Amino acid sequence: MTTTTNSSRLDVIDALRGFAIVSIMLLHNIEHFDFYFSPVGLPEWLRAVDKVIWDTLFFLFGGKSYAIFALLFGMTFYIQYHKRALRGEDFRARFGWRLVLLLAFGLVNSMFYHGDILSIYAVLGLALIPVAHLSNRWVLTIALILLAQPYAWLEVIQALPNPDEKLPNPASWAYFGRANDYFAHGSALQVWSGNLTNGKIGVIRWSWENGRIFQIPALFMLGMLAGRKGLFNDAIFWRKALMIALLAFIPLYILKTWPEAWGVGEAVRRPLLVIITSWANVALMVVLVAIFVQLFYSRSWLTIFSPLGRMSLTSYVVQSIIGTSIYYGFGLGMYQYTGASYALAIGIALALAQRQFSVWWLARHPQGPLETVWHRLTWLGSRAKN
Repeated sequence: MTTTTNSSRLDVIDALRGFAIVSIMLLHNIEHFDFYFSPVGLPEWLRAVDKVIWDTLFFLFGGKSYAIFALLFGMTFYIQYHKRALRGEDFRARFGWRLVLLLAFGLVNSMFYHGDILSIYAVLGLALIPVAHLSNRWVLTIALILLAQPYAWLEVIQALPNPDEKLPNPASWAYFGRANDYFAHGSALQVWSGNLTNGKIGVIRWSWENGRIFQIPALFMLGMLAGRKGLFNDAIFWRKALMIALLAFIPLYILKTWPEAWGVGEAVRRPLLVIITSWANVALMVVLVAIFVQLFYSRSWLTIFSPLGRMSLTSYVVQSIIGTSIYYGFGLGMYQYTGASYALAIGIALALAQRQFSVWWLARHPQGPLETVWHRLTWLGSRAKN
């Protein structure tokens, strides 16, 4: 097993995580934090601009930003695990407790934004504990099996005898439909209660329906392997990865964009579309990461993302609190007036403000506020806290 790292916190990881945070913020803003609503009365030219912005951002970041986050989650686990292993300690039990704390942060964040990913990462992160001692080959094998979307393939096989069967709408749609009512008209308490009940169930169902439950732990494991192999310091690897991922993405994107051309019935097409979309998202995520990593070592300005990356937990939770207060009915109700163009401008302004706050805070503290709480509670009862 190869174990390579040059520090407990790699600069490129901070910057890449910060880039993911910004792209997530921009997406969340244009979709009004999962409150999909198109304002009426906008001029046609602005609607056209909104569509271009929407399509471009979702092409670049939809399903990819969270995947970058998942990859880096696994990388961070490796750094922590390896650091403890060098001291003759086993980090896995402490990591399990750390995930319990992350779940608590995620549930708080879910009150404001039901699409919270922290709580899902906290549960699926448990998959890293049993594989932490396995060889690279076994971890890679398990990750590839999960990436293959085994349940979706089972649905394909089950649909083959009756491929033209009419399928009901995905179960998550009903939950999201109910959420729109309290997003628009509910009080803050009604939104928080609805998000923790109706909304959370809807998001879990949606994650299952779209293959995220398999994809996320696979990316965790690939991130752990990237840490073991020191890949974020290997420019040659990322040049090769860029070419391979780009060649894979092009046909996958064509297939997922025109599924009606496949010539198969809906019962077969729906799970196949889950598989192909999942693979396409991973391929483009690798393209984005490869480009970012290579540019990072030749373009020092990319370190502008690092402060946000160092405070990713705080940044993620704060954007949910501020964003939903801006767009939902209990706050400013801006969902009624902002298409993708205006929402993108708001998102950019919030990202710049959040970065400036991160710079200010980190000049005075070693970690972000929520990161400090998470760190201290992680090592509660332990003498060794670093």
